[in-house]
Amino acid sequence: MAPESVSFRITRTAEDLAQTVAALSHRLVHLEQRLGLLEMALEEDQQPEPDQLQALSNVEVLLRDCRQLLETSAPVSAPLAVEPAPPQELDLAA
Repeated sequence: MAPESVSFRITRTAEDLAQTVAALSHRLVHLEQRLGLLEMALEEDQQPEPDQLQALSNVEVLLRDCRQLLETSAPVSAPLAVEPAPPQELDLAA
């Protein structure tokens, strides 16, 4: 085998490796950017919005009022037989 062909093959292999490393580096940068965006989106989802907090506060007030009404209006000596309602599925995505 001639030294020129060996040198050409080494050069060609080195060029292929350089292209592969460049492609992998580009892919790594792209994946890091996507990871950063996903982390930011996850952090935003974990922070409750003011509207949600207000709605939960209103629900707490309504529950407290209902409990007070039940305590004041229900006779203590004769508890009512109440059948539990079937569980309802909540749509938390809305």
